[in-house]
Amino acid sequence: MQHILARDIAEVDDIRDYLAAQEQKSLLRFLTCGSVDDGKSTLIGRLLYDTKLIFEDQLAALERDSRKHGTTGADIDFALLVDGLEAEREQGITIDVAYRFFATPKRKFIVADTPGHEQYTRNMATGASTADVAVVLVDARQGILRQTRRHSIIASLLGIRRIVLAVNKIDLVGFDRRVFERIREDYLAFASGLGFDGIEAIPMSARFGDNVTRRSETMAWYRGPTLLEHLEIVPVGEALSERPFRFPVQYVNRPNLDFRGFAGTIASGSIARGDEIVVAKSGRPSRVKRIVAHGGDLERAVEGQAVTLVLEDEIEVSRGNMLVAPGDRPHVADQLTANLVWFGGTPMLPGRSYLLRTETDHVSATVTALKYRIDVNSFAHEASKSLEMNEVGVCDISLQSPIVFDGFGENRNTGAFIVIDRMTNATVGAGMILRPLRRAANIHWQALDVDKAARASLKHQRSAVLWFTGLSGSGKSTIANLLERKLHAAGRHTYLLDGDNVRHGLNRDLGFSEEDRVENIRRVAEVARLMADAGLIVLVSFISPFRAERRMARERMAEGEFIEIFVDTPFEECARRDPKGLYARALGGEIRNFTGLDSPYEAPEKPEIHLSTLGKSPEEMVETIETWLRERDSADQQYDAGGGI
Repeated sequence: MQHILARDIAEVDDIRDYLAAQEQKSLLRFLTCGSVDDGKSTLIGRLLYDTKLIFEDQLAALERDSRKHGTTGADIDFALLVDGLEAEREQGITIDVAYRFFATPKRKFIVADTPGHEQYTRNMATGASTADVAVVLVDARQGILRQTRRHSIIASLLGIRRIVLAVNKIDLVGFDRRVFERIREDYLAFASGLGFDGIEAIPMSARFGDNVTRRSETMAWYRGPTLLEHLEIVPVGEALSERPFRFPVQYVNRPNLDFRGFAGTIASGSIARGDEIVVAKSGRPSRVKRIVAHGGDLERAVEGQAVTLVLEDEIEVSRGNMLVAPGDRPHVADQLTANLVWFGGTPMLPGRSYLLRTETDHVSATVTALKYRIDVNSFAHEASKSLEMNEVGVCDISLQSPIVFDGFGENRNTGAFIVIDRMTNATVGAGMILRPLRRAANIHWQALDVDKAARASLKHQRSAVLWFTGLSGSGKSTIANLLERKLHAAGRHTYLLDGDNVRHGLNRDLGFSEEDRVENIRRVAEVARLMADAGLIVLVSFISPFRAERRMARERMAEGEFIEIFVDTPFEECARRDPKGLYARALGGEIRNFTGLDSPYEAPEKPEIHLSTLGKSPEEMVETIETWLRERDSADQQYDAGGGI
């Protein structure tokens, strides 16, 4: 019995020693990327197989799947270890990002196998966002391709500074040294401006294992390291625990009156009980009273730990704010410059309103300027008005309210964001913040003694924006003009902004592309807001075909001030009326980007007033609007009978 007990104790000690040794190993995160069918999944499968991290049942399943789905004849198809989705196995491509862990006596690894197909570039960016090294695979038969360049540029933008150029399938070109050297020189020439600290080129055959974990006997001319040897010694960047303290607040934890803590995960740096901190947005200082974790209070916590911080002072902190080191604070700004990778099927348009989401904050955002688009072949900076799917550009972005951030090069966790389409809630872009726009710090709201309410009261009316939208020829301008005449006759103070009239002055520099139409509405919305602030009743008659821009206009106004009026006339009826002869010219091919024909019109989903015009006169339409306005004003108790519209 004592012998068995001693053996069990020895085994426990061995396990503890093993776990302690594993904890002391450094961790390297890397990704494989490149074009379709360059062998990324095969390479990872080979690494797992050669490092003895495949169990017997997995190996048996792999052999079975290789016979069913494999592309390597009688040999094991190592790609199937990673390509777990049935769709991937059937198509022979990687769709999702697959993460795998393995270890050697020298280091631990987490590898992300990312898609090579252009359609799934956004997934590649996801894998690259946390990686230290990118293994860029190139098919020796194909050389450097467009997707090779795109993935390399994205890796650079996402802060990866070390590249392994894996020239794979070298066996299919007879292990030719000249092929390898030509591809290496081509890549080095392309990547010279991407800011990488090191590029290690390795010729290999992932299928047969040459230069992956063992040196190739058929490539005596290559004297460099194998892939695994290089990954075991490649330097890892500065640990986040050594960087300035950043604690994004995820929520305020207040289970009772005696406890108030701020919960979140430490993004970088470390914190100890008694340390000084500052609330990033307000600048209010305090000290850490307690560090509460799952197992009890801690004396110290570091990057990656989820904790609740209790402060000595009762200060205002909410989700989206950040507790930071007093001597090294992040930026707080509502305007910034960023690299932007666009994923959406609909182009990114300056002036359109999106949602920008950081680790804990989210605000409305507008790209105020697309400074340039980056050509993925030459890395040249090209002028452009929009970003299409999978394109990369540098943008100036304006936010509805300030956020807390670092430059992405300084801190990936606090310098990254995603862009969300407000209509579909789909993630359409990923951004890496370069810097705040310093000019924003010089612009402040000026407090005025006479406000909107005072101006409207002097006019004995309630300011409002009546936004008429509909196809060209639907009757918008006719109805708006007639309504303004009646309001003017009743003593109301009004102004009518008409689409054609505004294009003769304020917007004369804009055309009819989708980008220009977005900017057209943005400018008009700002003018309408200023006029409403002057206490006027503003009638806006614009096609305004896109829901996103009408929503943007609504959000510029005060609650209840924006009244959307959908002048609903079918395309066929508008074409029959054709008051300006535009439909005939558009149908004849003389006018491009004509709304309702070759450019979409997105009808309002929930307008305040819906006017179906068929069979009705403009006077009847105006009466419908007046009735709606009277009913609204009578229901609003803060306005008397003579104070409404």
